[in-house]
Amino acid sequence: MFSPRAFSENDLHWLDRLLARDPFVTVLTTGSDGLPEITRMPVLHRRQDQDITLLGHWARANPQARHSGAAKVLVDGPHGYVSASWYPDKETAARVPTWNYATAELRGQLQPFDDTDALAELVGAVSEHFEASVGQGWRFEPERDDHRRQLRGIVGFRFTVEQVQITLKLSQNHPEANQLSVISNLEQLASPASDELAQWMRWRRDEVASSN
Repeated sequence: MFSPRAFSENDLHWLDRLLARDPFVTVLTTGSDGLPEITRMPVLHRRQDQDITLLGHWARANPQARHSGAAKVLVDGPHGYVSASWYPDKETAARVPTWNYATAELRGQLQPFDDTDALAELVGAVSEHFEASVGQGWRFEPERDDHRRQLRGIVGFRFTVEQVQITLKLSQNHPEANQLSVISNLEQLASPASDELAQWMRWRRDEVASSN
């Protein structure tokens, strides 16, 4: 994924923030015919310092479930259109519209597994995590035959991350007045997407300010 140097970010807490915001990622592999295979799926994110692992599962019928080895994972973040009319210096500088966004590309190794106990542990962890996120308490019960039978239809995977590329294109290449104006105009749009993008711009500005 192309990532301009001015917008490249190395601090992994931004990856944590991206995956907390939206754990529904895109997994990319190369099929036996040399063509891309793509699956959208939810994942659990585990990070210990620089060691990052994603856990999830495919439907067993998914051809990608037979893949083992190199893969990429794309993580979505907030994004939105920025009008050139929002820049205070538009009359004296050559300004054009653009698109602000935050995203990440992860490269690493996929390791599929279909051991029943390991799958039960995975599904239990996934359901516990996402049930909590919606304030509910359904749980996978591995001792129940009808629950364990469901495991026959899936293949789990562990994605060990080897390389992280985080891109935060949040107007940080503009003068402060332009940045503040973009934030203000996004907030005036009064939509969830524009409010979120404005918030990410504020977070980025606050971190730069606190590090100086």
